[in-house]
Amino acid sequence: MVVARQIFGARVVVSFFLLILCGMVCGTDSDIFCLKSVKSALEDPYNYLQSWSFNNETEGYICKFTGVDCWHPDENKVLNLKLSNMGLKGQFPRGIQNCSSMTGLDFSLNRLSKTIPADISTLLRFVTSLDLSANDFTGEIPASLSNCTYLNSLKLDQNQLTGQIPANLSQLPRLKSFSVANNLLTGQVPSFKQGVATAESYANNSGLCGPPLEACQPKSSTSNTAVIAGAAVGGVTVAALGLGIGMFFYVRRISYRKKEEDPEGNKWATSLKGTKQIKVSTFEKAVSKMYLKDLLKATNNFSKSNIIGSGRSGTVYKAILNDGTSLMVKRLQESQHSEKEFLTEMSTLGSIKHRNLVPLLGFCTAKKERLLVYKNMPNGTLHDQLHPDAGVCTMDWPLRLKIAIGAAKGLAWLHHSCNPRIIHRNISSKCILLDADFEPKISDFGLARLMDPIDTHLSTFVNGEFGDLGYVAPEYTKTLVATSKGDVYSFGTVLLELVTGERPTHVAKAPETFKGNLVEWITQQSSNAKLHDVIDESLVGKGADQELFQFLKVACNCVTAMPKERPTMFDVYQLLRAIGSNYNFTIEDEIMLPMDTGDADNLEELIVAREGLDGKGM
Repeated sequence: MVVARQIFGARVVVSFFLLILCGMVCGTDSDIFCLKSVKSALEDPYNYLQSWSFNNETEGYICKFTGVDCWHPDENKVLNLKLSNMGLKGQFPRGIQNCSSMTGLDFSLNRLSKTIPADISTLLRFVTSLDLSANDFTGEIPASLSNCTYLNSLKLDQNQLTGQIPANLSQLPRLKSFSVANNLLTGQVPSFKQGVATAESYANNSGLCGPPLEACQPKSSTSNTAVIAGAAVGGVTVAALGLGIGMFFYVRRISYRKKEEDPEGNKWATSLKGTKQIKVSTFEKAVSKMYLKDLLKATNNFSKSNIIGSGRSGTVYKAILNDGTSLMVKRLQESQHSEKEFLTEMSTLGSIKHRNLVPLLGFCTAKKERLLVYKNMPNGTLHDQLHPDAGVCTMDWPLRLKIAIGAAKGLAWLHHSCNPRIIHRNISSKCILLDADFEPKISDFGLARLMDPIDTHLSTFVNGEFGDLGYVAPEYTKTLVATSKGDVYSFGTVLLELVTGERPTHVAKAPETFKGNLVEWITQQSSNAKLHDVIDESLVGKGADQELFQFLKVACNCVTAMPKERPTMFDVYQLLRAIGSNYNFTIEDEIMLPMDTGDADNLEELIVAREGLDGKGM
């Protein structure tokens, strides 16, 4: 019997891969058409799909697109499509069916709307993982999902889905994870196998019942004709009055539902009702007493229109208090830390103060939500200043150099002088914020370890889930271990952005045949002795050409492939200070270099490097 089951299981697996291979025979052209149709069907306000350029005939070129995993890097056959947290708008793209060998689809944390296609099982024939959570989908859950027999994971939570959950979903043979929390569903839940769905999988759907939720109430079936006759007479008697009252409450309910389903709102914020009196813990006496209700009001119930940024650790909302004070509130993604560990981490992060770090003013926990309160930075992120949606960057060279020096100082302080020392793990131009005077402030320090105390997140980060691939050091793909030299690599990419004006994952100045990232392009130009050609043309010829080239060389040293060959952040800070010695930049909060093992050698190398800056060594 056991042998028979094993043979049957083996046949199922072989059949699955044979079907996949059949779909892959002509997969190249259809998969390219698939991605073209997805891009054309969706509105991409933040240009995450900018790297999806189809002017290429090289086999495997689509595998370098943001969010695209291929079966093989040299074949145009999509394995997974991970387009999470990109602000994408529109309906579910039906052209997805042309990715005939795709097994994973993640559209979570976007603003897709309308209904999920009723024939979704024909669009995603071999899907094993489907994540449509945190969107604006309406209508019923398609019953055809029960035909997606390879499904392992199905996430539909945080939408506006109505009706009943199709009972036949419980017949999916491989399903291991299912969630529809935070919707408007009603009726009895399916009888899944143990472990597939818990009470949390159905949370905040007031109309659902059945194990593991409360038992469903049976409908009354009385046959007492006298009662029925009396009810009929009574119904006729009060019909007119009931009609008037019913219309009143109907109109009121419609109005309420529109308010609740406002696409600019957030159901998770609405679920915090009853916890509004929770106090916000603060770290500075200058900050007035705040409660959760103040944050809800200041962010318009965490309206989507208040979002000013999002990333791996969470979403940031603009908040305006009653007295006009402007703040930033970050809603953290789910953390692996316990409540006690979280409070300990908050105590540590709240005590960390430096001129070039965004100060954490306070935090608040309500139910499962964890909110961090920061001082607002009116000039936004360095990324938005360098790469504006409309027009060209207007930042001159002294300002870019000032930002580089200040950011280097903040990161060097985290690496060398902070107690405990902190590896950022997620440095990019998006986490460098600018105050009213364009003084750079590093944000999200300490949050990477808070979100995931071990580096398991790096595997998904490297594989494209978070979209910032241009900053990831090459050794992560092998070690999945965060190091200070990994931070140096990421910061080097930021320096390249500053001096070239190019994006980390898409180089506008490169020929159309080039599909690599910014570091790869710089490396290519370096090998061809064309480094001078990569500098932002708006900066050239204004008396700072020597400084620009010195700055570029420092950046190149930071992004070398071998971690041991990269300078420390203390070295980077001192080298940049030497370049900016002719400017009146403030130099307070100096970093003291701890003399740990090997630091003496680093210091000697730094002296040689600075001598090179003064001459032509760089």
